[in-house]
Amino acid sequence: MSVYDHGFVRVSGAVPVVRIADPRANAEATIELMRRAAADGAALIVFPELGLCGYSIDDLVQQDALLDGCLEALAAVVEASRGIRSVVAVGLPLVVGDGLFNTAVAIQDGVILGVVPKSYLPNYREFYEQRYFAAARDATVDTCVVLGQRVPFGPDLLFTAADLPGFVLHLEVCEDGWVPIPPSVPAALGGATVLANLSGSPVTVGKEAYRLSLCSSHSARCVAAHLYVAAGFGESTTDLAWDGDALITENGSLLARSERFAMDSQIISADVDLDRLRQERMRMISLRDQAGDLSAELKSLRRIEFAFDGRDTAAVESAEPGFAHADSLRRTVPRFPFVPSGLADRDERCAEVGHIQVQGLAARLRSTGLDKIVIGVSGGLDSTLALLVAVDTFDRLGLPRTNILAYTMPGFATGGATLARAHVLMDTLGVSGAELDIRPSCEQMLADLGHPYSRGEKVFDVTFENVQAGERTSHLFRLANHHGGIVLGTGDLSELALGWCTYGVGDQMSHYNVNSSVPKTLVQHQIRWMISTGTYASETTAALVEILEDVISPELIPPGEDGAVQSTEDTVGPYELHDFFLYHLTRYGNRPSKIAYLAQQTWGPRSRGLPWDSEAVESRNSYDDDTIEHWLGVFLKRFMGNQFKRTAMPNGPKIGSGGSLSPRGDWRSPSDASARAWLDQLRSME
Repeated sequence: MSVYDHGFVRVSGAVPVVRIADPRANAEATIELMRRAAADGAALIVFPELGLCGYSIDDLVQQDALLDGCLEALAAVVEASRGIRSVVAVGLPLVVGDGLFNTAVAIQDGVILGVVPKSYLPNYREFYEQRYFAAARDATVDTCVVLGQRVPFGPDLLFTAADLPGFVLHLEVCEDGWVPIPPSVPAALGGATVLANLSGSPVTVGKEAYRLSLCSSHSARCVAAHLYVAAGFGESTTDLAWDGDALITENGSLLARSERFAMDSQIISADVDLDRLRQERMRMISLRDQAGDLSAELKSLRRIEFAFDGRDTAAVESAEPGFAHADSLRRTVPRFPFVPSGLADRDERCAEVGHIQVQGLAARLRSTGLDKIVIGVSGGLDSTLALLVAVDTFDRLGLPRTNILAYTMPGFATGGATLARAHVLMDTLGVSGAELDIRPSCEQMLADLGHPYSRGEKVFDVTFENVQAGERTSHLFRLANHHGGIVLGTGDLSELALGWCTYGVGDQMSHYNVNSSVPKTLVQHQIRWMISTGTYASETTAALVEILEDVISPELIPPGEDGAVQSTEDTVGPYELHDFFLYHLTRYGNRPSKIAYLAQQTWGPRSRGLPWDSEAVESRNSYDDDTIEHWLGVFLKRFMGNQFKRTAMPNGPKIGSGGSLSPRGDWRSPSDASARAWLDQLRSME
C-alpha cells in the first residue's frame, strides 16, 4: 500500500556535485538525481539555486555563451522529465524582456509549469546579486516564453495538483526566505501547503543552526511543509565555502536533513503529512482570520493546475496520483507520542510535566485557602505519581508533608505486594499515612443490594467492582470534609479515554486531579525519570521500581484459581497502543484507517526506535496488523461510548498539545455521539 493512500506526499531535495559554469555537466547530474528520486516515489524534487550553472559564477552569469548553455541544459532536463510524474524545480538564470532573472523553473513530464523569479536580491557582505540580476518586482510581464512554451512568470504562482488533495506548491529562491515577510507567507495563507526554497547559501560557522531555526520556525508559522536545498560541493571556494545543506521540515518539526560537506551528490526524502497540515489549518481560526484580512492580495495569486498522472486535469478530480512503489513510510512516527523521544530533551520535558502538575495543585490550594489534601494510595502507577507530585507541591509551598493525608484502602482483591508498597511510599515520603479497610462497608452495601456475593456466591461482576471503587471515593470525600482538605484525584488520561473509571462516586471524581492530562505511558515514563534523578531514599526507589514492573491492575476481582491477577490490559488492550490511538485521533483528527496504518508502520517491526534509552530491543512489544485493528476498534467503541465521564470530569491542568479531554480545556463532544462513522471507516480497510 502506498503512502499516498493515507494523505502523505513524498518530497525530495537533491544536492548534485556542481561543475562551475558547465551547464551540460550540471544537466547530466540533475537528470541522474531526478530519475533516482522519481524512482523512489517522490512527487516533488527540488534542486539548489542556479544549480544548472553554479551559484558562485559571479560575472560569468551575464555571458551569452553561459546563458545559452543554461537554456540547452534546461531543455535537456525538460526532455528527460518526459514520462516522470514528479514536479521538478531547478534553478538557472533566464533573460525575460530586458532583465536577467535568478529563477526557479517548475517542470513536469516534459512541460514547464511556470517560472518563479527571485524577489529579493542580497547585496551585502559576500553577496552582489544586484550587480547581475533584476528582482521580481522589476518584471514587466507575467508570462514568458521558455523553450518555445509560453508559461506563467512571477513569484505569485501556486502549483496545484488536481489528483492529490492538499498538495499546493510554492517556490521561492534563497534570500526570499530570509526576509521578514517571505513571498511564501501570502502563498501559504492562499493555500500553499508545500513551500520550497532553492538556495545557494554559502556556509559560515554557526549558520547551519540558524538555517534549521529559520526553516523549522517558518514551517510552523505557515503551518506548512518546507523544503530547503542549498548548493554543495563543486561551487567555487575562491572566497567562500559550501556545505550542501538540505532540510525538510513540517509544521516546526525536522523530518530529514542532508549530510553536510558531502563530496558526493545526495538526495534526502521525507513523507509530508498533508492531512495533518489540513487539520491544523482547519483548527487554527487565527490563520483564517489573517487570510481574510489579506483576501484581496490572496485572490490575485495565480493557481497553476496540473495532474500527477499526466492526464487532463478536468478528468482526474477523484483520481489517485499513483506512485504505488512508495510503500514504506519515509518519516519517523513516535511509538510513544506523549513521551519525550530523545535523551537530549528528556530531563527538560519531564521536569516541565512535573512543574505543570505542581503549579496546578499549588494554585488550587491557594485559591481554596486550604492546606491539606486527601489522597488514596494503592501502590499502583497513578496514585504513586499523584503522591509524588503532592509531596513536591507541599515542599515548594513550605507546607509540612504531614498535611498530605494518604490512605491505602485494601479491598477484596488487594494484593500483599501492592499494599506493602503503599505503606513503604507513605512511610518513606513522610506523609500522614493510614490503612482503612473498606471490606466491611463493601460487604454491607453488597448485602443491602442483595448481591449474590453477600450469599457466598463468587459473582465478580461490574457491581462487585464498582462497590469497591465507590466506597474508596466516598471515604476520601468524607475524610476531606472531616479534615478540611481536598481530594486529590489520581486517574490518568488513558483511563478517561477508555472510560476505565467508575463514574460519579468512584475514581472518576475528585476535587482536583493532577493526572487527568497524563496518559498511562507518560505516567510510567515520569516515574522512571523521577527514579533517575536520585531524589528519593533507597526504600522509596525500590518500591517505585517494583511498581513499574508490576502488572497494571485495578485489583477489584480476586485472583483466579491459577493465581493470575486481574489485568487491565487483558481486558481493554495495551495502553501503549491506546495512547497512540488517542493521540492521533484527538490531536490530528486522523481517519481510523490512517491511525491503523501509522500504528502498523510504527509498532510492527522490532527494529524501530526504542521508547527508553535503556530498554533492550528484545523487551519491546510488537503487534501484527490484525491485532492493531482489533484494539483500535475496541478503542473507538470505548472512547465514543464514555464521553459522559469526560463531560463531568474534575478540574486538572493540561499537560501536552494532544493531552487533554476536559470539555473546558481541549475536547468537546456530545455524550450520546455514535461511533459508527469511525468504525465503518476502519472496516473499509478490510
